Amino acid sequence: MLGFIDNLRSYLDEIAPFETRKDIYYTVFILMLFWLIKTIAIKIIRGGKDLDIKKQFYWSKTIEYSLAFIALLLVGNIWIRNFQSITTFLGLLSAGIAIALKDIFVNIAGWIFIYWRKPFDVGDRIEIGGHKGDVIDIRLFQFSILEVGNWVDADQSTGRLIHIPNGRVFAEPQANYNQGFPYIWNEQNIYISLDSNHIKAQTLLKEILHKLCKDEFANIEREMVLAQRDKLISFNQYTPTVYIKIMERGIQLSLRYLCPPRKRRTYEHQVTENILDGFRHQTDIKIVYPITSVFIDKA
Repeated sequence: MLGFIDNLRSYLDEIAPFETRKDIYYTVFILMLFWLIKTIAIKIIRGGKDLDIKKQFYWSKTIEYSLAFIALLLVGNIWIRNFQSITTFLGLLSAGIAIALKDIFVNIAGWIFIYWRKPFDVGDRIEIGGHKGDVIDIRLFQFSILEVGNWVDADQSTGRLIHIPNGRVFAEPQANYNQGFPYIWNEQNIYISLDSNHIKAQTLLKEILHKLCKDEFANIEREMVLAQRDKLISFNQYTPTVYIKIMERGIQLSLRYLCPPRKRRTYEHQVTENILDGFRHQTDIKIVYPITSVFIDKA
């Protein structure tokens, strides 16, 4: 038995010295230990009833990145024993790496900026560089949004995921639908003929808007106070209104109201339904729309 062990040890020494094998054992042990810690920690977090999904996501990501960084330091300490001797080499190498991997470092800086300054957060609806959607993940090199708009009307989801490099936050302006004031102004235009009773039409439209938006008034007023205090955001009025303008097609009635960003399509649908129902029996109000004439040559 002892002979077998000696032969095995000699065989292993030929493949790799004892010190190298010891480093491998330590490395595997550290990786397994940290993997086990991460698995247990994430299971505990996801099993917590007091944390919502968003907080669970953040804690999971924080633990994952922290453990990975600590494990990297420990493994690096094992394999790089004479760290000071390679400092000069790394200093010379860093200049070349900075040039070759410029975009990577910019993306890492963008990731730090996103977490530090919070121009947007997971769950926010944003627009950056012509892309609009809901932020679903923020990683070291890029963040992901669930696209809305594009070929789909009224900011509805397209179902596509768009991955955007973090460095874009330094080069592109970002529009955030949620920060500061969690409502957006929406406008819908309808046109009535010049001989229509526009005063009556305005009155009916205001009644429709107030009926549909009255449940939000208390929330809007509360959020308005917070926005004025924290971001100096203020509006002259926040109740729905109707503006009138004479156009080539007739009289334009612009319905302007505040709504949550993700309910824009729902509000437009409800407003349109109520307009059609409310104007249906009004003989002195006529909705107009473009008509394309079709000529048929019978010759």
